[in-house]
Amino acid sequence: MNGAKTLLQDLDDAIARGTDESRAKALWHATDILITGRYSDDEISMFGEVIGRLADEIEVAARAQLSELMSACDHAPLNVIEKLALDDEIEVAGPVLRDSTRLDEKMLVESAMTKGQSHLLAIAQRKSIGEAVTDVLVKRGDQEVVTSVARNEGARFSGSGLLHMVRRAEGDSILAEQLGLRKDVPRHIFQQLISKASEDVRRRLETERPEMMAQIQSSVTEVTGDLQSKFGPSSRSYFVAKRVVTTQYRQGNLNQDSISNYARQHRFDEVQIGLSLLSALPVDVIERAMMDRNREMILVLCKALDFSWDTTMSLLFLGAKDHLITARELHDNERDFGRLKIETSRSVLKFYQSRKTAGDSTAGGRQPELQVH
Repeated sequence: MNGAKTLLQDLDDAIARGTDESRAKALWHATDILITGRYSDDEISMFGEVIGRLADEIEVAARAQLSELMSACDHAPLNVIEKLALDDEIEVAGPVLRDSTRLDEKMLVESAMTKGQSHLLAIAQRKSIGEAVTDVLVKRGDQEVVTSVARNEGARFSGSGLLHMVRRAEGDSILAEQLGLRKDVPRHIFQQLISKASEDVRRRLETERPEMMAQIQSSVTEVTGDLQSKFGPSSRSYFVAKRVVTTQYRQGNLNQDSISNYARQHRFDEVQIGLSLLSALPVDVIERAMMDRNREMILVLCKALDFSWDTTMSLLFLGAKDHLITARELHDNERDFGRLKIETSRSVLKFYQSRKTAGDSTAGGRQPELQVH
């Protein structure tokens, strides 16, 4: 520690007394020593102070060279990395934005929110990108940025981010195909995508993703047939689902994750029975809420059960005609869902519960209490 401190003090003195040439030499000397050595966090921080001061004095080409070196250093000083990442010159910011493992999500979001398209493109090319960052990229990025992040297997997308991508893919066959080839795109998002894609893109995706196309076709046929025939208590499949879900509920294993999984698999019986048990509302009320074009009741129900937006979105898609929802409608639903208060929604739910007798419950007997998560 003392040796590093003495070395850094000598460099600091050289900065104060030296010429531009001697400062540049000091910068590369300090950088070489940092990269090749092993230091404590305090020592790295001291290196950062010296290198940061020197970096303020050098030209773009030298800063770009420094960025290349720092981007590959897994113990680069954070203040230097952040300074380089927020540099207006892409030659300087690019290497760090693309490759540095020292940049956290907060800094990447800040860069993506404030810098230009070349900076966004560099971020889109990182080996790993979290949802908070891709949310910004798909909203602010141009066609090249969005296509790049769609092609990036290390990028992770939120539900709203994927839907924004679907909307941007309308009329953009390259983006539509890249998005459709992603293995992490849920079935309901894939279905939304191909419903708006060109015939050429649909054919290519049928070739590249035959398993997904087959699942969608099977699911649409099955669920549409069920809904048209008003499947209900007389259906054998309904009784099987009721037995399974009721057992799951009694064992304390029925929760948001269960409902979300059932919805994503288009298992309508299990969803409506599960929601009935969790909310203490009869199945017919749940079915009407699911199928009603006015989505207010299902939004209130999900908020009362403290479901996440992603789970709520899965239920909205399940109940929508052909499992399709416009981007505008989804945006409005997300806004309305965000404005709802849990306590107010639970008061509405209790009002509906009070209008039904215990004998109306799908589980029979005493109605279960509202689950509070």
